[in-house]
Amino acid sequence: MAPKVSAKAASKMAPGKEKQEFVHPVAKHARKKAIKNAFAIEPISAFYIFLAANIIAALFAPIQDCDETFNYWEPTHYLSHNYGLQTWEYSPDYAIRSWLYIAIHAIGANVRRLLPHSSKAAEFYFLRYLLALACALCQTLMWRAVCLALNPRVGLFFILALVFSPGNFHASTAYLPSSFAMYMAMVGAAAFMNWRGGIKTSQGMFWFALGGVLGWPFAMALCAPFVFEEAFFAMLSDKERFFESCIRLARGVVAALLLVVLDTAVNTFFYKKVEIVTWNIIKYNLFSETGGPNLYGTEPWTFYFKNLLLNFNLWFILALLSLPLFFLQKLFLHRNARESFQSGLRTLVFLLPFYLWLGIFTLQPHKEERFMYPAYPFLALDAALALHTLLALIGNADPKTSLVGRIPAKAKLAVVALGLVASVNVSLARIYGLYAAYHAPLALYAPLAESVGGPGDTVCFGKDWYRFPSSFFLPRDMHAKFVRSEFRGLLPGEFSEARTGFGFWSGTWLPTIGLNDRNEEDPGKYVDLRSCVFLVDTQFPERADVEGALSPREPDYAKDVGRWEEVKCLPFLDAERTPFLARALWLPDWDVVPERLRRKWGRHCLLRQRK
Repeated sequence: MAPKVSAKAASKMAPGKEKQEFVHPVAKHARKKAIKNAFAIEPISAFYIFLAANIIAALFAPIQDCDETFNYWEPTHYLSHNYGLQTWEYSPDYAIRSWLYIAIHAIGANVRRLLPHSSKAAEFYFLRYLLALACALCQTLMWRAVCLALNPRVGLFFILALVFSPGNFHASTAYLPSSFAMYMAMVGAAAFMNWRGGIKTSQGMFWFALGGVLGWPFAMALCAPFVFEEAFFAMLSDKERFFESCIRLARGVVAALLLVVLDTAVNTFFYKKVEIVTWNIIKYNLFSETGGPNLYGTEPWTFYFKNLLLNFNLWFILALLSLPLFFLQKLFLHRNARESFQSGLRTLVFLLPFYLWLGIFTLQPHKEERFMYPAYPFLALDAALALHTLLALIGNADPKTSLVGRIPAKAKLAVVALGLVASVNVSLARIYGLYAAYHAPLALYAPLAESVGGPGDTVCFGKDWYRFPSSFFLPRDMHAKFVRSEFRGLLPGEFSEARTGFGFWSGTWLPTIGLNDRNEEDPGKYVDLRSCVFLVDTQFPERADVEGALSPREPDYAKDVGRWEEVKCLPFLDAERTPFLARALWLPDWDVVPERLRRKWGRHCLLRQRK
């Protein structure tokens, strides 16, 4: 993966030499005799920092997307407890979800059942802890590669950009293919970036393929700049180096194909027919005749820019500036031409995945926050590189020719430090604001396990169907049901619980009724309100006071005390009536805070129908 250079220089890059290794020209600290760096920290310390941030997310992060509940937690619950809600994606008629991905997580959740004081809610959080651990390991690997390939200061900024960001708070422990793809993208990027011990193209391709096949196929696009780098240097190399590059690329392709075969074999077991789920996902999203993902809403091109600004604030701005700053640095900081070309091309390759991902998904009509998850580590890397470059440009400014150069070093440091502190405070205000606003669904169901409910009882959902955190929060053999509301799309059905004569997990392959890929309502999904033992509903008092604000299908159930009694109610943000700034960030509810900046609250309630 090196341009055509002298034999002496080429020997230093030859991956087959045990005692010879390529060292990135910028990464002087990575030489055999490491140079001490004030910004260097131990890998175990970085791991603990990442793990601490992820454990906080595992404990307190709300479920951001109902897709996480119905497409991943519910199938996992089915494999573990033999019942759960089923979306159309798991119908054998469509088969666009991988059971291998679900089975791996189900094994992790079931480990908790071997430990004392087990409960279904404990399984939920145990799996989140495992996700936090896996994410921290992947983050540490990428951080280590950044330090070796670039600079420990860039690595430190990479840590800051991730651990304090609301984006990491959402993505690090989300049970979503996009989060899994993010994990694998970090490991894959670490393999591509770290040339110590040889070039690891095939390893990098394997990890990106694993994230694509088991997780989300489109995430493999993040691998493109790294593969291009290998191909580009191969074309400039001699025949021997060209052949070695071809072998590395071929091994990566073969590894990806073997993963597809493994995934297909597992899905064939569950669906009882040959299904290449990776292809099914691509076909549905790109070639569907029924409208594909656009059925679930479209957003303007500015959606991701606004969302990433909320979730990364200053770091997102720096990430957008990373490419312009890179070119400015190349213009004003002159180096040896060959060294500058090689290091510059490598750095450009590191910068491109985030821009590539943002460009691709900005052009797509259907947009969701979770679609950005695989690119979060690359956003953090770009932002870290931008800040590192900016500090280098400012620090090297000539006081004779530049106004910036005349500013005292301490003043420059103070400005940068204040900016970082402000970014951290804004991030923490958003993280706590999200928790305070939306934590109720994860804390509401505890009374059901305390002899309030029993086996065979039903918990019904109307307008709040998408806030259901999963059957892991319901006691054994208690089922979730739906009652009519104003929602007119397709609700989940239930996995078949047939056992005798059908083998294990027959609900994964038995024919389904009332499921379609057109988001068309199925009346068979609803039950009579009289059959509900419990009901979950959110009460918004300020909306109820407005005449005509409530529809007959979405009444204020909690207000009907003659029929419903409160089991538990928790504060829940009234996003419709809360101003934007108060929604986006936590603001103290003090008298000095203007009314227009205060949050408006409702109540998320668990109700029991009176006998």
